[in-house]
Amino acid sequence: MVSDQATVDVSSWNGTLSLSDFRESASAFAEKWKEFNSAVPQWSWVVCPPRPWIAARDVDGYLSLKNAFLPRYKEEDNIGGCQIGEEEPSCSDVNERTDNAILVRSYGHEVHFYDFHVVYNSSYRVPVLYFRAYCSDGQPLTLSDIKEELPASSMKMLKECKWTFITEEEHPYLNRPWYTLHPCGTSEWMKLLFANDALVAKDGVVAEQYLVSWFSVVGQVVGLKTPLEMLHSCTRL
Repeated sequence: MVSDQATVDVSSWNGTLSLSDFRESASAFAEKWKEFNSAVPQWSWVVCPPRPWIAARDVDGYLSLKNAFLPRYKEEDNIGGCQIGEEEPSCSDVNERTDNAILVRSYGHEVHFYDFHVVYNSSYRVPVLYFRAYCSDGQPLTLSDIKEELPASSMKMLKECKWTFITEEEHPYLNRPWYTLHPCGTSEWMKLLFANDALVAKDGVVAEQYLVSWFSVVGQVVGLKTPLEMLHSCTRL
Protein backbone atom coordinates (compact mmCIF):
# COMPACT_ATOMS: atom_id res chain seq x y z
CA MET A 1 0.00 0.00 0.00
CA VAL A 2 1.24 3.47 -0.81
CA SER A 3 0.39 6.91 0.52
CA ASP A 4 -0.64 10.26 -1.01
CA GLN A 5 -4.13 8.93 -1.73
CA ALA A 6 -2.79 6.42 -4.26
CA THR A 7 -4.76 3.20 -4.40
CA VAL A 8 -3.78 -0.45 -4.47
CA ASP A 9 -5.68 -3.19 -6.27
CA VAL A 10 -7.17 -5.30 -3.48
CA SER A 11 -6.74 -8.50 -5.51
CA SER A 12 -2.94 -8.13 -5.42
CA TRP A 13 -2.69 -6.61 -1.93
CA ASN A 14 -1.51 -8.74 1.01
CA GLY A 15 -3.41 -6.92 3.77
CA THR A 16 -0.42 -5.09 5.27
CA LEU A 17 0.70 -1.45 5.26
CA SER A 18 4.01 0.36 5.53
CA LEU A 19 5.11 2.44 8.52
CA SER A 20 4.62 5.67 6.58
CA ASP A 21 1.12 4.54 5.56
CA PHE A 22 0.40 3.66 9.18
CA ARG A 23 1.27 7.23 10.21
CA GLU A 24 -0.99 8.63 7.49
CA SER A 25 -3.81 6.28 8.37
CA ALA A 26 -3.40 7.05 12.09
CA SER A 27 -3.74 10.78 11.43
CA ALA A 28 -6.91 10.24 9.39
CA PHE A 29 -8.33 7.93 12.05
CA ALA A 30 -7.76 10.44 14.87
CA GLU A 31 -9.35 13.24 12.84
CA LYS A 32 -12.42 11.19 11.99
CA TRP A 33 -12.76 9.98 15.59
CA LYS A 34 -12.80 13.60 16.74
CA GLU A 35 -15.32 14.54 14.06
CA PHE A 36 -17.79 11.83 15.00
CA ASN A 37 -16.93 11.38 18.71
CA SER A 38 -16.29 14.92 19.91
CA ALA A 39 -17.85 14.32 23.35
CA VAL A 40 -15.67 11.35 24.32
CA PRO A 41 -11.92 10.86 24.99
CA GLN A 42 -9.79 11.55 21.92
CA TRP A 43 -6.96 9.71 20.23
CA SER A 44 -3.64 11.53 20.07
CA TRP A 45 -0.35 10.77 18.36
CA VAL A 46 2.57 10.12 20.72
CA VAL A 47 5.94 10.85 19.13
CA CYS A 48 8.71 8.48 20.24
CA PRO A 49 12.48 8.57 19.83
CA PRO A 50 13.45 6.90 16.54
CA ARG A 51 14.62 3.32 16.76
CA PRO A 52 17.75 2.10 14.89
CA TRP A 53 15.80 0.23 12.21
CA ILE A 54 13.41 3.12 11.46
CA ALA A 55 14.28 5.29 8.46
CA ALA A 56 14.93 8.94 9.32
CA ARG A 57 12.08 10.07 7.08
CA ASP A 58 9.53 7.99 9.02
CA VAL A 59 8.13 9.50 12.22
CA ASP A 60 8.04 6.85 14.93
CA GLY A 61 5.14 6.82 17.39
CA TYR A 62 1.71 5.44 18.19
CA LEU A 63 -1.92 6.42 18.77
CA SER A 64 -3.07 6.79 22.37
CA LEU A 65 -6.49 7.05 24.03
CA LYS A 66 -6.48 7.51 27.82
CA ASN A 67 -8.94 7.20 30.69
CA ALA A 68 -11.80 5.65 28.73
CA PHE A 69 -14.86 4.45 30.62
CA LEU A 70 -16.27 1.27 29.16
CA PRO A 71 -19.74 -0.05 30.02
CA ARG A 72 -20.15 -3.20 32.06
CA TYR A 73 -21.93 -5.56 29.70
CA LYS A 74 -24.89 -7.59 30.83
CA GLU A 75 -25.93 -10.60 28.79
CA GLU A 76 -29.19 -8.99 27.70
CA ASP A 77 -27.32 -5.86 26.55
CA ASN A 78 -25.01 -7.67 24.15
CA ILE A 79 -25.20 -7.10 20.45
CA GLY A 80 -23.84 -9.44 17.81
CA GLY A 81 -20.14 -9.15 17.10
CA CYS A 82 -18.25 -9.65 13.89
CA GLN A 83 -17.63 -13.38 13.53
CA ILE A 84 -14.20 -13.29 11.93
CA GLY A 85 -13.02 -16.62 10.66
CA GLU A 86 -16.35 -18.41 10.32
CA GLU A 87 -17.55 -16.00 7.63
CA GLU A 88 -15.61 -13.62 5.45
CA PRO A 89 -16.04 -10.14 6.94
CA SER A 90 -16.98 -7.10 4.90
CA CYS A 91 -17.43 -3.39 5.58
CA SER A 92 -21.18 -3.88 5.23
CA ASP A 93 -21.13 -6.67 7.84
CA VAL A 94 -19.38 -4.38 10.28
CA ASN A 95 -21.77 -1.51 9.54
CA GLU A 96 -24.79 -3.61 10.42
CA ARG A 97 -23.35 -4.63 13.76
CA THR A 98 -21.80 -1.37 14.90
CA ASP A 99 -23.48 1.50 16.71
CA ASN A 100 -22.17 4.84 17.94
CA ALA A 101 -19.08 4.62 20.15
CA ILE A 102 -19.85 4.25 23.86
CA LEU A 103 -17.38 5.47 26.46
CA VAL A 104 -19.47 5.82 29.61
CA ARG A 105 -19.54 4.96 33.28
CA SER A 106 -20.20 1.37 34.25
CA TYR A 107 -23.69 0.41 35.34
CA GLY A 108 -23.63 1.57 38.94
CA HIS A 109 -20.43 -0.35 39.68
CA GLU A 110 -16.95 0.78 40.54
CA VAL A 111 -15.51 2.83 37.70
CA HIS A 112 -12.77 1.17 35.69
CA PHE A 113 -10.53 3.04 33.29
CA TYR A 114 -8.94 1.79 30.09
CA ASP A 115 -5.96 3.07 28.14
CA PHE A 116 -5.59 2.01 24.50
CA HIS A 117 -2.59 2.28 22.21
CA VAL A 118 -2.45 1.48 18.49
CA VAL A 119 1.13 0.53 17.64
CA TYR A 120 2.68 -0.45 14.34
CA ASN A 121 4.24 -3.91 14.30
CA SER A 122 7.15 -3.95 11.88
CA SER A 123 7.32 -7.76 11.78
CA TYR A 124 3.71 -8.30 10.74
CA ARG A 125 3.42 -4.86 9.06
CA VAL A 126 0.02 -4.23 10.65
CA PRO A 127 -1.35 -2.16 13.55
CA VAL A 128 -1.67 -3.80 16.96
CA LEU A 129 -4.01 -2.82 19.80
CA TYR A 130 -2.40 -2.62 23.25
CA PHE A 131 -4.49 -1.88 26.33
CA ARG A 132 -4.52 -1.83 30.10
CA ALA A 133 -7.30 -1.41 32.67
CA TYR A 134 -7.28 -0.11 36.22
CA CYS A 135 -9.52 1.01 39.07
CA SER A 136 -9.98 4.63 40.14
CA ASP A 137 -7.24 4.13 42.76
CA GLY A 138 -4.79 2.99 40.09
CA GLN A 139 -4.96 -0.71 40.94
CA PRO A 140 -4.54 -2.66 37.67
CA LEU A 141 -7.15 -5.17 36.58
CA THR A 142 -6.15 -8.72 35.81
CA LEU A 143 -6.98 -10.36 32.52
CA SER A 144 -9.72 -12.33 34.32
CA ASP A 145 -11.22 -9.05 35.56
CA ILE A 146 -11.14 -7.60 32.06
CA LYS A 147 -12.75 -10.66 30.49
CA GLU A 148 -15.62 -10.38 32.96
CA GLU A 149 -16.36 -6.91 31.56
CA LEU A 150 -16.22 -7.87 27.90
CA PRO A 151 -19.43 -8.54 25.98
CA ALA A 152 -20.35 -12.21 25.65
CA SER A 153 -19.96 -11.90 21.88
CA SER A 154 -16.33 -10.83 22.36
CA MET A 155 -15.58 -13.77 24.62
CA LYS A 156 -17.19 -16.15 22.14
CA MET A 157 -15.06 -14.75 19.34
CA LEU A 158 -11.86 -14.95 21.40
CA LYS A 159 -12.58 -18.60 22.28
CA GLU A 160 -13.62 -19.78 18.84
CA CYS A 161 -11.86 -17.50 16.40
CA LYS A 162 -8.51 -18.42 14.88
CA TRP A 163 -7.76 -14.80 13.97
CA THR A 164 -7.02 -13.17 17.31
CA PHE A 165 -6.45 -13.73 21.00
CA ILE A 166 -5.49 -11.64 24.02
CA THR A 167 -1.99 -12.02 25.38
CA GLU A 168 0.24 -10.08 27.75
CA GLU A 169 3.57 -8.83 26.47
CA GLU A 170 5.98 -5.97 26.87
CA HIS A 171 4.83 -2.72 25.33
CA PRO A 172 7.36 -1.94 22.55
CA TYR A 173 7.78 1.69 23.67
CA LEU A 174 7.00 1.69 27.39
CA ASN A 175 8.86 -1.50 28.33
CA ARG A 176 6.05 -2.53 30.67
CA PRO A 177 3.58 -5.43 30.35
CA TRP A 178 0.35 -4.53 28.54
CA TYR A 179 -2.42 -6.70 27.16
CA THR A 180 -2.63 -6.93 23.39
CA LEU A 181 -4.62 -8.54 20.61
CA HIS A 182 -2.11 -10.72 18.82
CA PRO A 183 -1.60 -9.61 15.18
CA CYS A 184 -0.83 -13.00 13.63
CA GLY A 185 -3.98 -13.10 11.46
CA THR A 186 -4.53 -9.38 10.95
CA SER A 187 -3.28 -9.10 7.38
CA GLU A 188 -5.43 -12.05 6.31
CA TRP A 189 -8.71 -10.77 7.69
CA MET A 190 -7.98 -7.21 6.58
CA LYS A 191 -7.58 -8.45 3.01
CA LEU A 192 -10.86 -10.33 3.34
CA LEU A 193 -12.54 -7.28 4.85
CA PHE A 194 -11.64 -5.08 1.90
CA ALA A 195 -12.07 -7.79 -0.74
CA ASN A 196 -15.72 -8.14 0.26
CA ASP A 197 -16.43 -4.43 -0.08
CA ALA A 198 -17.72 -3.72 -3.58
CA LEU A 199 -16.53 -0.10 -3.66
CA VAL A 200 -13.00 -1.01 -2.56
CA ALA A 201 -12.90 -3.88 -5.04
CA LYS A 202 -13.76 -1.38 -7.77
CA ASP A 203 -11.66 1.66 -6.77
CA GLY A 204 -8.80 0.07 -4.79
CA VAL A 205 -7.52 0.40 -1.22
CA VAL A 206 -6.47 3.80 0.14
CA ALA A 207 -4.08 4.01 3.11
CA GLU A 208 -6.39 6.35 5.03
CA GLN A 209 -9.14 3.73 5.03
CA TYR A 210 -7.05 1.12 6.80
CA LEU A 211 -7.26 2.02 10.50
CA VAL A 212 -10.93 3.00 10.40
CA SER A 213 -11.85 -0.39 8.95
CA TRP A 214 -9.37 -2.26 11.16
CA PHE A 215 -10.66 -0.63 14.35
CA SER A 216 -14.29 -1.29 13.42
CA VAL A 217 -13.48 -4.96 14.02
CA VAL A 218 -10.74 -4.86 16.65
CA GLY A 219 -12.47 -2.25 18.80
CA GLN A 220 -15.52 -4.47 19.19
CA VAL A 221 -13.42 -7.14 20.89
CA VAL A 222 -12.67 -4.79 23.79
CA GLY A 223 -16.04 -3.02 23.80
CA LEU A 224 -15.05 0.08 21.81
CA LYS A 225 -17.48 0.57 18.97
CA THR A 226 -16.91 2.67 15.88
CA PRO A 227 -19.71 5.07 14.87
CA LEU A 228 -21.58 4.19 11.70
CA GLU A 229 -20.94 7.69 10.36
CA MET A 230 -17.21 7.18 10.75
CA LEU A 231 -17.36 3.92 8.81
CA HIS A 232 -19.46 5.47 6.09
CA SER A 233 -16.99 8.33 5.75
CA CYS A 234 -14.11 5.92 5.12
CA THR A 235 -15.88 4.61 2.02
CA ARG A 236 -16.01 8.12 0.57
CA LEU A 237 -12.26 8.85 0.79
